[in-house]
Amino acid sequence: MVAIHLAGAILSLIVGGLVLARTKGTRSHKMFGRLWVGLMLAVAISSFWILEIRDGAGFSVIHLLSAWTLVSLALAVYFIRRGNVRAHKGFMIGTFVGLAGAGLGALAPGRALYLFLFA
Repeated sequence: MVAIHLAGAILSLIVGGLVLARTKGTRSHKMFGRLWVGLMLAVAISSFWILEIRDGAGFSVIHLLSAWTLVSLALAVYFIRRGNVRAHKGFMIGTFVGLAGAGLGALAPGRALYLFLFA
C-alpha cells in the first residue's frame, strides 16, 4: 500500500503541476484534472492502510489530512459543476499545496521516506 501511496503522490505532483500550468477550461485541462483527482483519491484512500506512524496502533492526526483531502476534492468537483470557478480554483490549489506540503513533511529527518531515501 505504501508503494501505491508514494507512486500516486509523485504522479499527483507531476500531473497537478501540469494542470496548474496549462490554460484553464480547455479539453486537456479537464482531462488532466480528472486524472489528477483520480490520483489524489488513490493517494488519500491508500493512506488509511498506512498505520506505521503509530506502530500499527491505528489512525494518526495525519489521517485527518487524508479525510480533508477527500472533502476538498469533492467540494472542488461540486463547485466546478455548479459553475463556481473561484471556489473550484481555491480548493484545487489548496489541495495541491497540501500535497506538496505533505511531501515535504514526509522528507523530514526521521520519517520513513527520509530514512528510505537518505539512510
